[in-house]
Amino acid sequence: MAWSGTMDAAGPNAEQITYWNDTAGPKWVAYEDLLDTQIRTLGESAMDRVGIRPGDRVLDVGCGTGQTSIELARRVGTGGAVTAIDISGPMLARARARGEGTAQPIEFLEADAQTHRFAPTSFDVCFSRFGIMFFAGPDAAFANLRNALRPAGRLGFVCWQPLRDNPWMLVPLTAAAQHITLPPPPAPDAPGPFAFADQSRVRGILERAGFEDVTFQDHRTTLTIGGDGPLEQAVGFLLEGVGPTSAAMRQADPELRATVAAAVREALRPYHTPQGVRMACATWLVSARRG
Repeated sequence: MAWSGTMDAAGPNAEQITYWNDTAGPKWVAYEDLLDTQIRTLGESAMDRVGIRPGDRVLDVGCGTGQTSIELARRVGTGGAVTAIDISGPMLARARARGEGTAQPIEFLEADAQTHRFAPTSFDVCFSRFGIMFFAGPDAAFANLRNALRPAGRLGFVCWQPLRDNPWMLVPLTAAAQHITLPPPPAPDAPGPFAFADQSRVRGILERAGFEDVTFQDHRTTLTIGGDGPLEQAVGFLLEGVGPTSAAMRQADPELRATVAAAVREALRPYHTPQGVRMACATWLVSARRG
């Protein structure tokens, strides 16, 4: 069923607005617990790197279902403030519900961070956990975010390195490709999970937008994929949740699901441990400041 939220699906990111409201947003809400557990520490590492402090005013870009916003609010304390923005109505509804019990109120905005008119110099920090790779016009988006920061305000985010360096996505996708035709790969600068994998591209975007002292930390760790349960739980998560394998499955013949599931199951078997499926990932922890 098509999304019927309040945000007008128009403007430069219309395609992403529709996708994150009709398809990906509801999926993320359904798998919220597993996703939060899987990537929580990646977001917290980015918060540590950008140096979230008590009293900071923070903008959380692409806040999703609110886990990062709640942690940011805990870190800034009662002297700070958190504004969380996302284009996904279903995800924001969940974020608002989760944020009701926090000691520090969080302002949630259903809006496009590329075009939303923030009050100038409103924030000390602009933060994002995997929420900044989906702009149709990243130069315009980061110029807009820069203007929302105070002079010398900080920018910090975490984004994926290339698919080849992320076995947790590459291994199941390669297994699925034995039985289904994968969609054509997107252009390197197209919105998507790997749009910020190229350091030089990202540096150029940020510097053109007016950021300085742009730095990248190569951050590699091991993730628990689909929770700490049986192998079949991880297979279902990868085929039905969010990510490149599930995206490929949505365009495949449903009758092939059992065959693909068997291939993915065998590909993941070497990574299954008593703590669940454990696989490597590679991200960039990016930081900069407003020039």
